[in-house]
Amino acid sequence: MSSVSILSVATASPPYRVDQAFAKEFMMQHYAGSLSPRLLGALEKVFSHPSVKQRHFALDDPETIIDEDPDSRIARFTRWSIELSSAAVTKALALAGVARDEVTGLVVNTCTGYLCPGISTYLIERLGLRRDTSAHDLVGSGCGGAIPNLRISAALANESEEAVVVSVSSEICSATFQMGNDLGLIVSNALFSDGAAAAVLRRSPNGLELVSSSNFLAPEHRDKIRYVYRRGELYNQLSTNLPLPVKRAVAQVVADLLMQRNLSVGDIRHWALHTGGEKIITAIKSEIGLTEAQLGPTRSVLENYGNMSSPTVWFVLKEILDKGIDKGDWCTMIAFGAGLSAHGYLLRKR
Repeated sequence: MSSVSILSVATASPPYRVDQAFAKEFMMQHYAGSLSPRLLGALEKVFSHPSVKQRHFALDDPETIIDEDPDSRIARFTRWSIELSSAAVTKALALAGVARDEVTGLVVNTCTGYLCPGISTYLIERLGLRRDTSAHDLVGSGCGGAIPNLRISAALANESEEAVVVSVSSEICSATFQMGNDLGLIVSNALFSDGAAAAVLRRSPNGLELVSSSNFLAPEHRDKIRYVYRRGELYNQLSTNLPLPVKRAVAQVVADLLMQRNLSVGDIRHWALHTGGEKIITAIKSEIGLTEAQLGPTRSVLENYGNMSSPTVWFVLKEILDKGIDKGDWCTMIAFGAGLSAHGYLLRKR
């Protein structure tokens, strides 16, 4: 009996693309008069950093986000989360050679908007999936949410030889846009973007074998990275002191994953690491002992997409897959975020 594998990974980005030079000009145009001199200088510096070149947003016009009312914001989240998720699922099923009526399970995670019933029900209707699909919606996992989703999806896929499960991460970070005299908001607005990803799982002798998983929670650092409600709207609360607790949490997850199979860092050829930002990537690199070559896919996704929250680690894994993985190669997926939490999965090419 084969164990569960990832058969395919697909991503979807909204068509509206913005380079950082335009984004900086836009922010200066609308907010220069309301920022303190110190934070105005910080905005100039952060938006000029070369680690991010461009990002994609679920907008038809960037002016949309200025003074967007809560009802319009959740409507935009609903429209684009469903649209991008549908596109990613459609591509993932095609890549896996799986028909829609073969899907038995669907797990969707998001943290940038709330729908009840969840995104999964919209996907079942939009894509014509079976009405007896085991559907689950996860909220509140932040940037690391793709991997808890993957663990649940793997459990569903392991229930029978016929089970086919689609794991979906969908985030419209622009639907949580806020601005003010807060360095965390300035950094967020220079880093975050929108996107979705989907993966197809089933028992198979092919694809990427799901070998083992690990997670580490540091709730004492919860307030360093989280969403908070203010006046009924989501605000991204982001500390500038994240690299230290994040690198320690990630190192704990990596150590646990490697210990389970008696592996070393040098045994892992491919690293699908979440694009948490340049300082965090560099901190993790030093803590674990990764090379620039191993971080190439992460830096590429950061440069071209920024940080899309939970789908980002799937974008990095897709880049690795597109470049090619040899049979027997080890790969890790590592994501981190709200909680403070870190999550990992050890994968092997079959």
